[in-house]
Amino acid sequence: MEMDNELTGQVVLPGNQDYDAARTDYNKRFSKFPLAIVFCQQSQDVINAIKWALRHEVPFRVRSGRHNYEAFSLVNGGIIIDVSRLNSVCVDLAKGEAVVGTGIRLLPLYQALWQEGVTIPCGDCPSVGVGGITLGGGFGMLTRLMGMTCDNLVALTMVNADGEIIHANKQINSDLLWACRGGGGGNFGVLTSYTFKVHQISEVGFFRITWDWDDAINVMEAWQNWAPFVDNRLTSTLKVYNREANQVIADGQFVGSEEELRHLMQPLLTAAQPIKVDVVTVPFIQAALINADLLTPDGKPIKRQEWDKFKNTGAYVYSKLPSEALCTIMKFLQASPSRRNYFEFQALAGVVKEVPPDATAYFHRQALFALQYLALWDDDSAADENIRWVENFRRAMLDDVVGDYVNFADICIKDWQEAYYGTNLARLKQVKSKYDPKNIFRFPQSIPLPGKQGDSCDVLISIQV
Repeated sequence: MEMDNELTGQVVLPGNQDYDAARTDYNKRFSKFPLAIVFCQQSQDVINAIKWALRHEVPFRVRSGRHNYEAFSLVNGGIIIDVSRLNSVCVDLAKGEAVVGTGIRLLPLYQALWQEGVTIPCGDCPSVGVGGITLGGGFGMLTRLMGMTCDNLVALTMVNADGEIIHANKQINSDLLWACRGGGGGNFGVLTSYTFKVHQISEVGFFRITWDWDDAINVMEAWQNWAPFVDNRLTSTLKVYNREANQVIADGQFVGSEEELRHLMQPLLTAAQPIKVDVVTVPFIQAALINADLLTPDGKPIKRQEWDKFKNTGAYVYSKLPSEALCTIMKFLQASPSRRNYFEFQALAGVVKEVPPDATAYFHRQALFALQYLALWDDDSAADENIRWVENFRRAMLDDVVGDYVNFADICIKDWQEAYYGTNLARLKQVKSKYDPKNIFRFPQSIPLPGKQGDSCDVLISIQV
C-alpha cells in the first residue's frame, strides 16, 4: 500500500534504515512488523493518522513510552501512532500546574520540573512514558504522600475517533477525565497533553537496606507490617531476589529530615541483621536517579541493567500475606529458572486509601501494597520456561491476593476486566460507548463496549500448574 501525503509527521516504513529501531518496544520478546510507524510532531499528525487508518481500513495502535508489557501498542500490518515527540513541559507556578506532552519520559519530566522546584508523584523507571503510567494510575516513591499520578491529573487534551480535539476537566467532559484517571491507555482516544497539579520538592531522605536471602521471610513479615502504615511521607519498596542472586533489598524515600527517617526505619533494621545500610539526604532529582538505578546511594554513576526480554504480572494485597503465602514466594524464588528473576512489593495506602474506589477509574484504593512477579532472560530458548514460572507463581498466590494493576498487563489473566477495574468496569464501558462508540480504539484487553466481552487472546504456551 502506498502512503499518500495525508499521512504526516515522520513516517518510517519497512526498508527504511530506522525501521527496526522504530518498531521495537521495551520488551524485546515481542517482534512485530507494522506497515508504518508515524512519529507525530503535533496534534494534526495524530488526526491525520487516525483518519488515514480508518479510510484505508488499516488497524492501528497508539504508543508513547513503548512500555506496554504485552506489546499491545504494536501491531502487524497496521500503523503505529507514536506520540513520543509530543514531549513539551510548561510549568505555571502561580497556578501550581504543569502542562505536559503525552510522550515525555519520566526522567526528562522530573528534570524539567526540578528546574522549577516542583514534581509530580510518578514511577521510577526513567524511560517510562508519562502517558501510559498516568492513564493506568501510576505509583512510585511519592505515592503515599501525594497520591497516584492520576490523582494529580486535572485536565487533558485528546484526539477522538472522529479526529476531533476535545478537552476534559472537572467542568467539561468530566466523565472522560474520570475514566482517564486509571482506566488504562489507548481505550478512548489519543491523549496529547495532560495538566497536572505539581508539588514543591527540595531535599528528600533515602534509605537502602540489604539482607541475606535466608532472612527474606523475617524481612517480608516486618516490611508488610510496617510499610503501608508508617508515616505517609515515607514510601518503600521491597525486592526479594531468587536464591542464586541471594539478596533482599528495601528502598525508601522520605520527605522529611534524615533524623526522622532513621527513627522511622527501625522496625526494618530489627527484622534481621542487615548486610548493608545506606541512609542519605539528597536533592530530589538525585533520589530520582537512585530510584532509576542510575546512581548508587552515595552518588556514584552506574549503568542501568535494562530488562530486555521479560514476562511479569502483578496483584494487590488488601490484608497482610499469611506465613503460607510467604513460604510460597520463597519456594518459587528457590526454583527460579533465571538468575535475574525477582519478586517486588510496592507500598500503597497513605493518601491513596483516602480516595473512594469509584472517585476515579483506578479501583484498588484499599490495597495495602502491590506485588509484581518478574522473569527476565536473554536467550529466546529460555522464554517458555520463564513465562510458565511467572504464571504458576501468580496462580499459586491467588488465595491471598486481589486483582492486578492494568499497567502490569498480563495476557494470561482470563478475568482481566474485573482484575484491573473491579466495580468501575460498567462505568468505563459507558464512557467507552460515548467517546468511541464504534470501538475504533481496540486492542487485546481494551475496554469493550457495553454488552460486549472485549477482545481476547490465546496464550501461546502450554502452562503446567
